[in-house]
Amino acid sequence: MDDKIKAIIFDMGGVILRTDDYSAREATAKKLGLTEEAFEEAVFLSPSALAATIGKIDERQHWESVWQNLNVPAVLQPTYEEAFWAGDRLDENLVNFLREKKKSYLTALLSNAWSNARRSLTEKYPCMDAFDISIFSYEVGLAKPDPAIYRLILHRLGVKPTQAIFVDDNKDNILSAEALGIHAIQFKNTAQAQEQIDQVLKEHNGSYLNRP
Repeated sequence: MDDKIKAIIFDMGGVILRTDDYSAREATAKKLGLTEEAFEEAVFLSPSALAATIGKIDERQHWESVWQNLNVPAVLQPTYEEAFWAGDRLDENLVNFLREKKKSYLTALLSNAWSNARRSLTEKYPCMDAFDISIFSYEVGLAKPDPAIYRLILHRLGVKPTQAIFVDDNKDNILSAEALGIHAIQFKNTAQAQEQIDQVLKEHNGSYLNRP
């Protein structure tokens, strides 16, 4: 049985793209009379957020629902939305690490995301070149931790679960991937993720590289 690693799959939000500065988000939440945590819950965990994640509505429709629920006047909505994302940063070190791995392995992006995500990672946070394959939940009507979305990306990569590494910050997503036999790594920070990826590669491939 060939258990050599052939593919490395990465999550987007909270991994390669993370909120490093919460000050603008916190200031906006205060204006709304909310804690930063409650503001995030309204944006990420509302029914419209879940609908946008599987492509039932687009991102603009989701934000319209958020602002309606929070009673935000239309004139303030663009400023508040910009402030919500103002602290997001692309982890260039991690993306460059993936670009190097792509020389020896298949690389993939598997993200629960809304309809603007692909354009955002192409234009605002350019990193799509680091991946051979990308699947965004809104495009396929499936979302992690549903095992079906893992099976889909494995199929597109042409690899078995035991031939893939998956990196995500969400514990439920990690557990679902592990249940399928995927080598799952919960992201804590850049150095930890890189170290654990290389450790799995050495254990299963005998080195960091899959081919000379």
